[in-house]
Amino acid sequence: MKKSEIPQHIVSTAMSLAVERGWTSLSLAEISVASKVSLSDLHQIFPSKNSILCFVSGQADQGVLEEHDNDYLEQPAKDRLFELCMNRFDALAPYKEGLKAIAKDGRRDPVSALLFLCNLKRSMPLMLEAAGLSTSGLRGVLRVKAFSFAYLSVLYIWLNDDSDDLGKTMAKLDKVLGRLDTIARRCSGSARTPCKSKAA
Repeated sequence: MKKSEIPQHIVSTAMSLAVERGWTSLSLAEISVASKVSLSDLHQIFPSKNSILCFVSGQADQGVLEEHDNDYLEQPAKDRLFELCMNRFDALAPYKEGLKAIAKDGRRDPVSALLFLCNLKRSMPLMLEAAGLSTSGLRGVLRVKAFSFAYLSVLYIWLNDDSDDLGKTMAKLDKVLGRLDTIARRCSGSARTPCKSKAA
């Protein structure tokens, strides 16, 4: 195995073990044995299980950026975000079963769940910026929060959507983005009437 392939190998092994044994009780030592990577080498790459989640989130971010096309900016904001979200789900697809197991263990392992959400706090602004939507200022902060809640609601649908066309996922995504788009239009199109909503 090439040295450059080791991080991906470790992550794939960890995701498989999460499905088999659960995430909460899984140790780095068990991942080391299963991946046949010494604990010393593994620890240098991933000092904690949460750093493995950071790696997965970072790969999803990279997947979004690699599929990014400046032509997105010619589309309506809702369509841009829809495509970016689906690209992110495509990038996460290899880890889907593992993420499902981690989400299931989330109630018993709130630290991992919290850190996963912290990773999203870095990823959600990136997706909005890729869609040409500013995340600066108070409005940007509210936009990130609203989009994060929307994305998470769709993420849980995606985790349990085993259909080939991801119909349930796309329907939910279209619905929540449509709702955000409606609120955003009301906010931006009403100069005389201040917008009281905290959505994007």
